[in-house]
Amino acid sequence: MTYLGEMISIGVAFSWTATALLSEFGSKRLGNLTLNVLRMALALLFSVVLFLAVLGTPWPGVTPAACGWMLLSGLVGYVIGDYCLFQCYIIIGSRYGQLFMTLAPIAAALMAWITLGQQMNAQSIVAMLVTLAGISISVLGRGEHHKVSLKLPLNGVLFAIAAALCQGIGLVLSKIGMDHYEPGALPEWLLPFSANFLRCIAGMAGFTLLLYLRKGFRPLREAMGDRKGMAVATATTIFGPFVGVGFSLMAVQYTAAGIASTLMAMTPIIIILPSWWLFRQPITWKAVVGAVISVVGVSLFFLN
Repeated sequence: MTYLGEMISIGVAFSWTATALLSEFGSKRLGNLTLNVLRMALALLFSVVLFLAVLGTPWPGVTPAACGWMLLSGLVGYVIGDYCLFQCYIIIGSRYGQLFMTLAPIAAALMAWITLGQQMNAQSIVAMLVTLAGISISVLGRGEHHKVSLKLPLNGVLFAIAAALCQGIGLVLSKIGMDHYEPGALPEWLLPFSANFLRCIAGMAGFTLLLYLRKGFRPLREAMGDRKGMAVATATTIFGPFVGVGFSLMAVQYTAAGIASTLMAMTPIIIILPSWWLFRQPITWKAVVGAVISVVGVSLFFLN
């Protein structure tokens, strides 16, 4: 089928848009930590079912070194990163949260440069500057006493930046971890699901501990009796780490990785209209232009 990979990539962008919107609603209804505990538990359950169906065992084969790197990636990417991401959804909304997530490739590029010795060419530097320019157009405006002021709450912006940095760093840690898997131990398409399974174990442990220390398990018990809340948590898990990951891997099998990555990065544009419809966030020309420029910046990281 012509352009199958491109269509799958666009579908992934819509899937991640749904995840962001559902996460904003779920975080406000259930609480950041409670939603993340449920999401990690459901992701682990779905992964076990997948492994049993494909491998006949609930535990995928993994080396100790790979396990260590993936658990560290889960700690950085899920426990710290997703906590900050969901907190920024509560403060500034999923639309702006996804806009700031375009900083993740910058964090990944810098982390890979530091840890893996990957070179940063002029195109990567230009991509960083374009992405930053797009975000600046969207979130900066003229203030009463200053020529430039921030239109969003500062704590929400800081949470969003921290989330993007942790996602980028977690991605590089995952790459290091997957390089430690034994060749041929798993089907190639199943490798990222195995890696994400280990990341979710770290996420589950971290979020459960944080929830217990901050609020105890009462919010979790109340959430499990909330049918609407549980439906949102389940949908968030399916559209995010499960369907999103699976179809993103499928997309690169049918089209070039650069094209797939660029199309999947369209979430900050796609989310503008539904965020207005669901949460009545105003749409301005600066927000639209800024989102488009940010996505163009992201595309420069991948297109050669």
